[in-house]
Amino acid sequence: MKYFIYTLIVAAVALIIYNATVLDFSNLLIGDSKTALMSIIASACVIVLLFILLISRTIQQKYGRK
Repeated sequence: MKYFIYTLIVAAVALIIYNATVLDFSNLLIGDSKTALMSIIASACVIVLLFILLISRTIQQKYGRK
């Protein structure tokens, strides 16, 4: 499960990098830039949630099994 989470994090980072190339900084909220910006925000949220999952699993392994 740990490696699957790391794979999802790498995929989210790859999506952020790809969508950053699509952005048009003069018109961020129009057309493809709007979609790319929303995708970057969603990918960042996924990364944060997956890191929270990793930390909670680590805490569970340390303190949950006595």
